[in-house]
Amino acid sequence: MTTISTRKRLLGGAAAATMFVALAGCASAPEETPDATASGDAPALADENFKPCLVSDDGGFNDKSFNQSAKEGMDRAAKELGVKALEVESDSANAYAPNLENLVAEGCTFIVSAGFKLSADTVTSALANEGVDYAIIDDWADNDGDGTADAPNIKPLMFDTVQAAYLGGYAAAAWSAESGVNKVGTFGGITIPPVTIFMDGFVDGVAKYNEDKGASVESFGWDVDAQDGNFTGGFDANDTAKQTAQGILDQGVDVILPVGGPIYQSARDAIADSGDDTLLVGVDSDLAQIDETVSDMVLVSIMKKIDEAVYTSILEAAAGEFDATPYVGTLENGGVGLSGFGAFESELPAGLLDELAALQDAIIAGELEVTSPSSP
Repeated sequence: MTTISTRKRLLGGAAAATMFVALAGCASAPEETPDATASGDAPALADENFKPCLVSDDGGFNDKSFNQSAKEGMDRAAKELGVKALEVESDSANAYAPNLENLVAEGCTFIVSAGFKLSADTVTSALANEGVDYAIIDDWADNDGDGTADAPNIKPLMFDTVQAAYLGGYAAAAWSAESGVNKVGTFGGITIPPVTIFMDGFVDGVAKYNEDKGASVESFGWDVDAQDGNFTGGFDANDTAKQTAQGILDQGVDVILPVGGPIYQSARDAIADSGDDTLLVGVDSDLAQIDETVSDMVLVSIMKKIDEAVYTSILEAAAGEFDATPYVGTLENGGVGLSGFGAFESELPAGLLDELAALQDAIIAGELEVTSPSSP
């Protein structure tokens, strides 16, 4: 499968290293990763006191998105290091603070918070536990707005997703122009930077295609200039999300980008009900690979390598090299990129893969500026 993104593992500007107990009342029981040392799969590579831990937001580890990707990174690191990790799902926002407190009480030495929703509680926990190292996904942990993390022991794991989304929008426009429909759309879960950055890049990528090709592909669901568009109000796959998706489908689009974890499932259902051949664009992970129910309708996925960022940050912490300098995933360091096109690759417009590669090279070289109000 052709992959457009590079495969470097860089974190905080440096190359990556070679690579229980129920929490009462706060969430579902934590999962315990396999102990690779006990199984004989690998030698222990971390200090015996090193204990990595992960807390999800209320989307849970089966969201086919960033929580699941964070868990995959944690599982991989724990197995490679030969340590046991604690992973706890939060069943509501009210569980964030108690879950973090319990992970500290369980002896966790490195805690990863999955998502911006945990920002305030992660800062509070980090300030109260200076001997524990933290990382947080998709958030600067800068609640006071002074431009730096509010605690010195928190490492933000950020992603300049607009770069990859730009390529995804260009590809979607090319597909729609080839089909003769000339309409694509997007909608999101909540109006927050980790969501709107995808939408900005996608719509701007469509505009780039139109500029390069003299085409007139329309995009629906998001106005980049006004920073306003169609949102479900949450990340749940529910009737509201399905109705929001249907509103975009009613515009006649043949490619749709749902940004917000499980809401793609609502788009899938709306497409099935409509009987149309509309294709999905996935976010965060390679959606065609992680959910077989949509594998035949995913054109491409706009990926941010959360699993790699979590994995590498754990290895660094285990080696005693924790560095709170923020990590920003880009096309250049492989932190963001496009998946392959799977079964649709043979049906792509002639030359599209080369065009996408050239665009990526131009972005990396700084010859093409791709940015968003939500860029890190």
